[in-house]
Amino acid sequence: MKLYYPEGELFLSDENREIISSPLLLEEAYRSGRILEARAVMCDAAHNMIVEISDAEAVIPREEGALGIADGTTRDIALLSKVNKPICFVIDHIEEHGGRRKYILSRAKAQRMCMDEYVLNLLPGEVIDARVTHLEPFGAFVDIGCGIPSLIPIDSISISRISHPNDRFYNGQSILAVVKAVEGERVYLTHKELLGTWEQNCERFEIGSTVAGIVRSVESYGIFIEIAPNLAGLAEPREGIYTGQSVSVNIKAIKPDKMKLKLAIVDTLDDRQAVIPLEYFITQGRIKTWKYSPRDCQKCVVSQFY
Repeated sequence: MKLYYPEGELFLSDENREIISSPLLLEEAYRSGRILEARAVMCDAAHNMIVEISDAEAVIPREEGALGIADGTTRDIALLSKVNKPICFVIDHIEEHGGRRKYILSRAKAQRMCMDEYVLNLLPGEVIDARVTHLEPFGAFVDIGCGIPSLIPIDSISISRISHPNDRFYNGQSILAVVKAVEGERVYLTHKELLGTWEQNCERFEIGSTVAGIVRSVESYGIFIEIAPNLAGLAEPREGIYTGQSVSVNIKAIKPDKMKLKLAIVDTLDDRQAVIPLEYFITQGRIKTWKYSPRDCQKCVVSQFY
């Protein structure tokens, strides 16, 4: 049974909600060292996090807010950014004050458990759950379990070129990722291998059909248009076209030997297309070798994991 999830996965589960609202079940969770989730309602001036648990007082001391806070390798912004969001923790100890309980919690200990028992045992090629936490021009930061961060570089998000990770993801999105490597306590991820090969994507389209697309790049020799997250084709140059624009295109040719799609722009919309929903062709297990390019294509695009 899986024990470690990106933060937020447990928060609304019936079992977690029942434990959080019951002093008796919280006592059992304390004795067993069970990981729970609740909402961080405040980070005080000393950067201790106040957590919403039943009608009791609950606090995560600053040094227990995340791995690396105590030794300075993690900045306090990692705590401040958690306010009003679900966070994971274990109950470190329980205090009594005038007949009222106070729960002292530790997110760092929950993260250490996740690191030692889950993250450090991940293997290259393994497909894992992740949750997008924030997006930067160079890549997408994701939570791979109990708030432990990793990064998917922009060039590993999809085969189709994007100008920013928000062309593909949004904050809080639950996604899948592939472990590229584990070095020490750092996990390197990729994502494009889950979105299908060139042939798998092309099977959904036929010559002569007209489909929706998004302009991803405007070059002097043509316009690259994405019609699926791992599939783009080239249309002839046209005035007034800009990156991010929504278009409809007619598929003029599909050439597996050259791994090319020839497109013709039929119409344009003067807006920016929303993120295209992801369709995963691989959802579990471990990938050894993934080859994007068709079998008879001279160009070889391949990912080797082990």
